[in-house]
Amino acid sequence: MRQDQEDPYQRRSARVYAAAGRAGSGSVADPRPVLYDAVLLDRDGTLIEDVPYNGDPEKVRPVPGARAALDRLRAAGLRLAVVTNQSGLARGHFTEEQMRAVHARVEELLGRFDAWLVCPHDDADRCDCRKPAPGLVHAAARELGTTASRCVLVGDIGRDVGAALAAGAAGVLVPTPVTRPEEVAAAGWVAADLPAAVAEILRRQHAVRPAAPAGDPVRTALVVRSDSAGDVLVTGPAIRAVAAGAERVVLLCGPRGRAAADLLPGVDEIIEHPLPWIDPNPSPVDPAAIGRLTERLRAVDADQAVVFTSFHQSALPLALLLRMAGVGRVAAISDDYPGSLLDVRHRVPVGVPEPERALSLAAAAGHRLPDGDEPVLRLRPDALPPRPPDAGEPGYVVLHPGSAASSRACPPEVATRIAGALTAAGHRVLVTGGPDEKRVTARVAAAGGTDLGGRTDLAGLAAIIADASAVVVGNTGPAHLAAAAGVPVVSLFAPTVPFGQWGPYRVPTVRLGDATAPCRDTRAANCPVPGHPCVSGIDPGQVVDAVRTLAAGGGGR
Repeated sequence: MRQDQEDPYQRRSARVYAAAGRAGSGSVADPRPVLYDAVLLDRDGTLIEDVPYNGDPEKVRPVPGARAALDRLRAAGLRLAVVTNQSGLARGHFTEEQMRAVHARVEELLGRFDAWLVCPHDDADRCDCRKPAPGLVHAAARELGTTASRCVLVGDIGRDVGAALAAGAAGVLVPTPVTRPEEVAAAGWVAADLPAAVAEILRRQHAVRPAAPAGDPVRTALVVRSDSAGDVLVTGPAIRAVAAGAERVVLLCGPRGRAAADLLPGVDEIIEHPLPWIDPNPSPVDPAAIGRLTERLRAVDADQAVVFTSFHQSALPLALLLRMAGVGRVAAISDDYPGSLLDVRHRVPVGVPEPERALSLAAAAGHRLPDGDEPVLRLRPDALPPRPPDAGEPGYVVLHPGSAASSRACPPEVATRIAGALTAAGHRVLVTGGPDEKRVTARVAAAGGTDLGGRTDLAGLAAIIADASAVVVGNTGPAHLAAAAGVPVVSLFAPTVPFGQWGPYRVPTVRLGDATAPCRDTRAANCPVPGHPCVSGIDPGQVVDAVRTLAAGGGGR
């Protein structure tokens, strides 16, 4: 395939999913917030001081700043609910009447809540509502007339964050002296206190809404994401936002992301070209190739370019080429001074999930998702081929042990034990992997499961994942495929990159692995620590329990 080969047949008919009507990006009116409808709050340690097994209203003490913070949420139109474990009921430490009196005192001090959801059980009851199980989150969402993915839960311990993730909601950890360090390390979103958590919720909510229209109608928009398949997939919501207000969308991607680009709704044409300032193993800069790319970009005749990058990449080299190609309006995230290279220089705080980071850039450029299109990852249904016959009926568990970056792969011996444990628990397991991973998939499948290693391209893998009940995978492209298909994920997450930015987005998830491992935040492609300790210590029984938790929560979209 030529470096600058394009695909003029990428169909626009599936540009946004079927329920989404066309909405011009110039519409600033926002009848429904893009990200969240509701905020769920833990009670003890989050809203009020933690008094163990408290049945006395006189002992209720709000945490500092709680009333003002909650009033900010109410003023923003967000609904509020309390989701709380109260095992003191099961243990007889207080009565239901005493608990209701405590809740009345909380509302007297902090204002009215739209719903109260209480788990009265103890751990030994193994119910589906006691956090970290997702039952309370789903129940609260139903009570508030929304879905879990449109909720954010604020709590002070790992159980709270775990319940949010397992339901597909966002989770914010506000640590207290009783919060364990490993819980803080594992949380994807940490705030110093309740007012800080509320401020960031509202900032993220505002960041994905355009402050002003895009200006003149956009005939052709050029969007750019030159990176791996997973990076292209997480940019999908932002590309759909641009597509909602442009007559034509051209995507520039690299060879590693081309297969994922073919799966995205909202794209009319694709230009494939490697960018040596983005690729992890780049070839030397070829002036002739760069010249051809510049001329190809000129031929696009774009009114606007939106350059999406990851937090560690620079958009400025491409911005220069776009200026040379005559693109009149260029938007990108840039901490570095861009001079005259950018018309929209956008900045994003560290830690924002990559899909929201990209959506905020689209908003800064004047674009938003159309009404009815949720800010989730999506695939073009017409791009998925039939599943292999030996995949069997839907409802299996997909186990994907490999990764293009070995630091994020599951060691074969660990994956083998996981396959055996899942099979012993009665699950049908499909083991997937690329052509260069067939030896690993054969070894893993020998412990229990069907070996599909090397038998599919990315679209074929997406088709297999779409009919799974859960996917067990590291932080690699197939995790984002699962999120795009709405399939729950057991995330064997190597902490080389932040979970809050790169974890499965808005899909029920259970995170496993050591978040405090020495490889944390190194961005290493190859494991820098002997023995791969971040995931090698995962107990296969944890994976079986995680699959059970996700099934109890009702699965994905």
